[in-house]
Formats: sequence, structure tokens, C-alpha cells
Amino acid sequence: MSIDGLAIVDKPGGCTSHDVVGRCRRIFGQKKVGHGGTLDPDATGVLLVGLGRATRLLRFLAPLPKSYVAEVVLGSATSTLDDSGEVLATYDMSGVGLDDVRAAATAFVGDIQQIPPMVSAVSVGGRRLHEMARAGIEVERAARPVTVHRFQVQPAPEPGVFRIEVDCSSGTYVRSLAADLGVALGGGAHLRRLRRTAVGPFTADRAFPLDDLGPDQVLPPAAAVGHLPAVSADATMAEAVSYGKALDVDWPGDGPWAVLDGTGALLAVYERTDEGRTKPSVVLTPAVPSAGSPST
Repeated sequence: MSIDGLAIVDKPGGCTSHDVVGRCRRIFGQKKVGHGGTLDPDATGVLLVGLGRATRLLRFLAPLPKSYVAEVVLGSATSTLDDSGEVLATYDMSGVGLDDVRAAATAFVGDIQQIPPMVSAVSVGGRRLHEMARAGIEVERAARPVTVHRFQVQPAPEPGVFRIEVDCSSGTYVRSLAADLGVALGGGAHLRRLRRTAVGPFTADRAFPLDDLGPDQVLPPAAAVGHLPAVSADATMAEAVSYGKALDVDWPGDGPWAVLDGTGALLAVYERTDEGRTKPSVVLTPAVPSAGSPST
């Protein structure tokens, strides 16, 4: 039987997010598996994996803010902006201290414009940037608006290395923050030891290594949209929802809304239409007619 739900995986380094999906397909014995936000192969930490019908809910997880810890290495710029790439230039930054780095980091807090790195999944002209980068092609990239909520800098055991903690909007590239920080300090820098510590409310202390993952570690579909405002449906509404009907309701806020039954199980996610009605974007429950409904 297919499992529907959300797994919070502590992704190991040295594998892609797609590799994690493949491993989860084998663990749970089902094909319908997807992830809710790519992590670099060398990065570790929180990767949200949807199973079964819950894969349709992953799009509501993509916009959630992210948190990371990593190390910034001053004095060398690389082709990938992290320690997996080729060193392109070196700089003497031995005179840069903790106070200098902290002061420079403040310029990157708030709403900023960020140019995506060539080693990213952003598409330009119908091709992924990382595909072009592997072919030795570099193209102009438009800057994109992102928000950095917190950028804290702490010392690390090695000279010229600083530990950073970043809370940011979805779509922010921490490797670009590291590289731009190096430039702002008058030289260059790259990122290493990137770890994602949270995706919205899903934190690393709730994540499971792949070797420990099984059905008991899977959260119900409702957990995947626990950050959305919830609406409780009575029996009449639940039947309408199961058929995917648009509803004339005046729910608070702008939506989307998680529609739950009396037990707290997720029935559907509804969104507002331009006409002011609410319609389903995802329906998880099959249509089950009530005793008084006509058969077809």
C-alpha cells in the first residue's frame, strides 16, 4: 500500500537531492516520491520529501523561508563559489578581522538583489545554468530579489575562516552571499560545509538520516501544510470538497487554506479565485457519496 505523507530527511553530503528521492523510493517501495527544495550535493541538512499524494503538496512548501549554517573562507574565489570548484583567484586578506566581516555582512541583510550562480538550477533561455556551466558556458544572469532576514558571523578555529548563520527567503543562494561578502571585503571568498538547519517550521532536530527512515517517521499530509490557515469541514462540506467543488465561503485571510475533517486529516487545499469564490488546488480525498446522494 502506498504511503501518503511527509518525511523530514537529514540529507547526507555527497549525494544529490534526486539521489535521496531514489533512495526513498526503495525504502518505501513506491514510485511517487518527490522533494521540496534542492540541496547542493555537498550540502547536508533538512530536505523535505513528499510521498504518494502528499507530493502534490510540495509546492506549498517551496516558498517557506530557509535557515543555514556554513563557513566562509576568505582569500580565494572559486568557479562554483564553494570548495568543490576550481580556485580562480587568491587574495591576501590576512588583515581582515571578525569586526570587519560582521560590518560587511550587514549590507546583505534585508531585501537585496542577488545574481544566481552558474551552478544553479535557474533556467536561462530554456537551459539550466548548471548544465551550461558543465559545458564551460557562462551567460549573463539577471539579478533576482531575495530577502536575508539574519546574517550572523562568528569566528571559526582556522584563521581567515568564519562561521555564518543565515535565515533567508526561498531562492537565496548562500554561496553567492559568501562570494559577495568576499568582494565587499576587498578580495574574494568561497563557501564550505553548508548545512540547511530549517525549512519553515521543519527543523534539523526533527529530521531523520536515510538509514533510520521508515513508515513510522512519516508525518501525515496535514503536517505538510500546517503553516497554512486551517478550516474545519462538516460532513456536507467534506463531501463537496471530495468532489472538488468550488465553494461560496468567506474564510478569513487570502488563502490558501488547508481544509481538514473532524479528525484533523487533510481533505484538500483551497485557493481564492479572481471571482471571489474558493476552488480546490489539491484534493486528497476520493469522492465518497453520502447515504442520501444519488448513485451514478
